[in-house]
Amino acid sequence: MERVTSLSPDSRAIVVDDVSVDYPAHGISGTHRAVDGVSFSVEWGEVVGIMGESGSGKSSVARVLAADHLRPSGQNVSPQIVGGAIRVGGSSVRRLRRRDLPRFDFDVAFLRQDAADTLDPERTAAEIVAAPILERDRRYNRASLDLRVATLLDEVMLPLGTMVKYPFELSAGQRQRVALARTLALDPKILVADEPTAGIDISVRSAVSDLVDRRRRDGDFAAVFVTHDLDLLRALRGRVIALHGGSVVGVGSVDGLLESAEHPFLTALAHAVGPRRPSRRRSDASSS
Repeated sequence: MERVTSLSPDSRAIVVDDVSVDYPAHGISGTHRAVDGVSFSVEWGEVVGIMGESGSGKSSVARVLAADHLRPSGQNVSPQIVGGAIRVGGSSVRRLRRRDLPRFDFDVAFLRQDAADTLDPERTAAEIVAAPILERDRRYNRASLDLRVATLLDEVMLPLGTMVKYPFELSAGQRQRVALARTLALDPKILVADEPTAGIDISVRSAVSDLVDRRRRDGDFAAVFVTHDLDLLRALRGRVIALHGGSVVGVGSVDGLLESAEHPFLTALAHAVGPRRPSRRRSDASSS
């Protein structure tokens, strides 16, 4: 499919304007407001981090940015955008329909929070990473596909031997990196990642920030990273949005937010983190 991205008038990669998100009533649970009047934007070439405690609304923001609320969710309740506007890559997310998703997904990639746990157990790592490409073009040149898969796995610091392994043969961190490589298979212009370093050893987490830096240098690219990994947020060197109770309680650099601690959540986080210390590196990168 040809990549077509209609830019919004202001040409920002992402615009979130006074957005509210609810989870509808189900069972004995009533309607829950997960995101309440959140606004921010992401310029092309920028990576914005979102942090917050459990229940702060950060994963809900990621899901609606990636139009995940339009996808079948089985027995799980999907979020609903009930207020405001979202534009991602020029597309109005509130106006999208399921039939629009294939074109939207060509430009916008989503790494889910549970990505490492939902890899197809009957496919090798190479087959998993190649799947998004073959879903678009079953006749894709095999040599080119193998090279593309090998390059992506190398980019997330996995050895080529990983290509023939199944998910059960990989560690949690290795599965997470396979999921990340799969997310990047179509060379998206916008990446929305929910806890991208989950399970990944500290010694190879730099692969995540490095691959983002490469994409920013190579052309138009933007990303939103939802994470509690403060070291990753520092490495990304971008703005960070702090959420609490579904609302924005701070915007700035990680250390700027911790130093100012203008909200009780940030004060508690600053006390929990303590003085910044250099991270230690481990030598067993290939096993994480």
